[in-house]
Amino acid sequence: MDVAEAVRSRTRVELPAGIGRPFEVYVNGVAQVEGRDFRVVDRALEFERELLQEGKLGFWRWASLLFGAAGTYRQNDLVDVVYEAGGRRTVASGLLLETE
Repeated sequence: MDVAEAVRSRTRVELPAGIGRPFEVYVNGVAQVEGRDFRVVDRALEFERELLQEGKLGFWRWASLLFGAAGTYRQNDLVDVVYEAGGRRTVASGLLLETE
């Protein structure tokens, strides 16, 4: 294992109750492939890369964006899971990311 592998972060995403197989996983709208992009461990998706959520903007960050002092956004990854429930396709969107 080299140094880059030792410091690489992982991301875990808990699956909401009621989601069963089969399901589809998307990160920022891009389809992910199980075994290549993520794996399923217990009731969670595990990604071998760091995914980040910006979270809520505080007053000063919001104000600086409004007045043009800060014009960039931070990384904000979105994980969606598409599954069937009651015979209908359903999407669990914006699932909570846990970085390890």
